[in-house]
Amino acid sequence: MIQAPSSPKYQGMKVLIMGLGLHGGGLESVRYLARHGAEITVTDLRDERTLAPSLESLRCLKPIRYVLGHHDQEDFRKADMVIKNPGVRPDSPYLALSRRIETDISLFLAHAPARLIGVTGSKGKSSTASAIHWVLKAAQAQGLFPGQAYLGGNISVSPLSFLDALGAEDTVVLELSSWQIGDLKGRVQAGVLDAAGKPKALLKPRAAVFTSLLRDHLDRYGTMEAYMGDKQLLYQGQDSQDLIVAPDDPWGRSFLAESLGRPLRYAEKPLPDNHAGGWLTDPQGPGLARLAGAMPVEVVPPQLRIPGYHQKKNLLAAALALLDLGLPPGFIRDTLGKFPGIEHRLEWFHEAGGIRFYNDTAATIPDAAAAAVRAFTAPVVLVAGGTDKKLDFTPLVTAAVQAKAVILLEGTGSDRLKPLLDAAGCSYQGPFDAVDPAVIASLDLARPGDVVVFSPGCASFGMFLNEFHRGRQWKEAVRRLTGGEAING
Repeated sequence: MIQAPSSPKYQGMKVLIMGLGLHGGGLESVRYLARHGAEITVTDLRDERTLAPSLESLRCLKPIRYVLGHHDQEDFRKADMVIKNPGVRPDSPYLALSRRIETDISLFLAHAPARLIGVTGSKGKSSTASAIHWVLKAAQAQGLFPGQAYLGGNISVSPLSFLDALGAEDTVVLELSSWQIGDLKGRVQAGVLDAAGKPKALLKPRAAVFTSLLRDHLDRYGTMEAYMGDKQLLYQGQDSQDLIVAPDDPWGRSFLAESLGRPLRYAEKPLPDNHAGGWLTDPQGPGLARLAGAMPVEVVPPQLRIPGYHQKKNLLAAALALLDLGLPPGFIRDTLGKFPGIEHRLEWFHEAGGIRFYNDTAATIPDAAAAAVRAFTAPVVLVAGGTDKKLDFTPLVTAAVQAKAVILLEGTGSDRLKPLLDAAGCSYQGPFDAVDPAVIASLDLARPGDVVVFSPGCASFGMFLNEFHRGRQWKEAVRRLTGGEAING
């Protein structure tokens, strides 16, 4: 088994960055390893024009060799270490030529001295991780929790960007995708043994938090079992000093039973008296929590700044992890009540003519788009569609029937959606091959008091570089075509 080095010094090492990307890990891997003396080559299948923002941001660093638009096998053979982007499949023939493979996450975990909270799930992980970080920052500002709080991972902030600043009293909230976790399979800490005398897992979070566990990425995994198999790695290095938080569903209950960590589950109805965890009283009510041997306490307020019952469940999962860390329940409740949400996740960014516009581009599966429609009591004009991920569109179709109007963007997912919407008697406009006509259609259909929600329920490939590019394009088009400024940037 390949081990990470005992010191984060890479002086003179020949490093190949496979996948520079536009928002996170590749960029920070270059910066971090250049800072520690590595000789760096960057290779990416995308061309110089597509990667222009990333290339410009690295211009001030020492000379870096770029191989763009293709990969060269010899680069992989000669490299002492290859840093792979999580989007690169593990069975890539280029990786088979490599003598050592790492990711920005594996480098971080090998050297981070801080307490780790790991968050994963199919949907809601960014909101949940951000809410935990939001409360920790507030607690540390008031002296209720030691050290500093950091947020990174799949949320487009590589933890390598703050690794050199970390201390043992600090806490890192790490959002992790199934791909990022899967890249850590079998990895252990070099020369470190656990209490049983076995090599200590590289991924060992103090708290492992699972959000909703839904069908996703089956275009890559093929089966739900393979997809969940990567998710499970989040808790498999835990021991009795650690915590696992998971939903009260078949996969969540399985994870809670398997982990050696202390289990806390969360549900939509009260838990039996002998079970520790949390529950929601009703969609308009508070979230309650109970640790082992304690009385229930309110940890999520009835009213939140972010809409949706699914978001309330995300904050309940966050609250359970925070309560286990020792924070006062009243402080958790009040601070979560002020949580503003995050960009691209049911983000209210603009209002014009009495119509509110939301950006929910991170809704890349049908269930998430359906939850977005259900999050509002006002009439919803839904803008959806995109690239197919081989998922069941039934939840999205059911929600679309309840919407005031439906607008589709072009893509293979929309091609599958159209006959399903037709069969359900749900009319739609489009599919449109650009964002502007979709915005214009929404302005024709929406009236004062309505909400226009961009919640695709599909992947972003084809028309956009990624889901974040898709969300920014949507927001820019709405601002431009309504002649206004965004509320939240």
